[in-house]
Amino acid sequence: MTSIEDLAPKTSLSMIALENMMRAATNSPGRIQFVGSGPGDPALLTIAAREVIAGATRAFTDPDVDPAIVALVGTKHDTQAEVRPALGEPAEVARMLLSAAASGSDVVRLVAGDPLAHNAVIAEVSEVAAANAVFEVLPGLPPASAVPTYAGMALGSTHTTADVRGEVDWAALAAAPGPLVLHATGTHLAETASSLAEHGISPSTPVAITARGTTRQQKTIEATLATMASVASDMPGPLVVTIGQVVGARTGMSWWESRALYGWTVLVPRTKDQAGEMSEQLVSHGAIPIEVPTIAVEPPRSPAQMERAVKGLVDGRYQWVIFTSTNAVKAVWEKFAEFGLDARAFSGVKIACVGEATADKVRSFGISPELVPSGEQSSLGLLEEFAEYDEIFDPVNRILLPRADIATETLAEGLRELGWEIDDVTAYRTVRAAPPPADIREMIKTGGFDAVLFTSSSTVRNLVGIAGKPHARTIVACIGPKTAETAIEFGLRVDVQPEVAQVGPLVDALANHAARLRAEGALPPPRKKSRRR
Repeated sequence: MTSIEDLAPKTSLSMIALENMMRAATNSPGRIQFVGSGPGDPALLTIAAREVIAGATRAFTDPDVDPAIVALVGTKHDTQAEVRPALGEPAEVARMLLSAAASGSDVVRLVAGDPLAHNAVIAEVSEVAAANAVFEVLPGLPPASAVPTYAGMALGSTHTTADVRGEVDWAALAAAPGPLVLHATGTHLAETASSLAEHGISPSTPVAITARGTTRQQKTIEATLATMASVASDMPGPLVVTIGQVVGARTGMSWWESRALYGWTVLVPRTKDQAGEMSEQLVSHGAIPIEVPTIAVEPPRSPAQMERAVKGLVDGRYQWVIFTSTNAVKAVWEKFAEFGLDARAFSGVKIACVGEATADKVRSFGISPELVPSGEQSSLGLLEEFAEYDEIFDPVNRILLPRADIATETLAEGLRELGWEIDDVTAYRTVRAAPPPADIREMIKTGGFDAVLFTSSSTVRNLVGIAGKPHARTIVACIGPKTAETAIEFGLRVDVQPEVAQVGPLVDALANHAARLRAEGALPPPRKKSRRR
């Protein structure tokens, strides 16, 4: 009998897909996995939950599960996973799960929060267990503890949680010790307030109502028991309502909603491959980055130059290879793959990179660059630290410079002045990307973005070319003086420019600018009239 281990080396299918195939071949049903998605932020998923969700081929999900988590379903596979809503009574949902698992595939039942904290899900698990099906339960972080924490409230060791969307023993709830944490919707607030007041809780008791808890759209409104229905009845979706004196200390402990860029929608005009570091740093400051590629990368029109360069590397023609971008690194490695080469082709060759991001890309292939500028990470920064050619100590006087077709001559000319011979090779072409969707173009033109971050002159030119000028109310941040000059040429007001032309300082400079606006009471971003230059 053929085993999964026998199949694995001969196929590109994932182990999960292979297990499903084996079960189908032997008529064995799949597992039913009840997975807690936590309070909403995908970063709060357990490692096990993230693995199961990403590996799922079929999932049944609650409407309360955050869309960002639903988007992770099946991301380990090339084909799109089947995602269906878990609608109906618990017995109906259980029958759907059992029927789906009968085909031999594992089935994920995705639940908001923690699965066994919901009576309906407990009933589903009981039905599945009664059918003698194989099932697992992966806990999720309960919103009742996570959301108040993200809203800056310390519940302490004694607090009471209740779901007021169903039947409630109001007398017992009102008599419970410590703060109350309630699951509700806007339509339940009036009844909750009147019932608790009727059973002895003072109408002046502080209340905090939180929507979209733990996400970057989280919003918390403070009120009292008497006023909460009137101030928060229209808040969207499931709510977490915290009642008690802990609400009074929220201002001093609010760490999530008080971040400098919290809730800002920031336009990142870079490709997904290039935007990772910037988007991660924006998220750490509380922003919502939206990546819009303005440049597409394509191979050179003729492969001859790159083929000669690779042959020269193998033949020892070069003393140095200098990479000016991650795209250049990728282009060289793709050409290596065509010729069946690997990192050993760099034996005896030194590597320099203009910045840490490019150096990290080189390191990902198992090679450590000999030179990365310690100061300004740019062509000029590299030239300041690059040594002159020395005919005694340098056995070869030639440098390979693989880069974009639109690269400037600053680096090549500076290296020649240092005595080096340069093979300036077009490794890739940069072309203007296709226009973004209509809703993104509308956001750009009407001020839907709070800020935009430009990392090169070409990102300015191309964004304006494919989507139009950002609205005057949008804060414009530019990575360096050349980029800022181009932005001004296009009639944009440059609000932010870091002292060091790097992605990290650029994001930090925007966050500092936002903090100043906050201190001045000018948040959300000031709505300014367009100024012509």
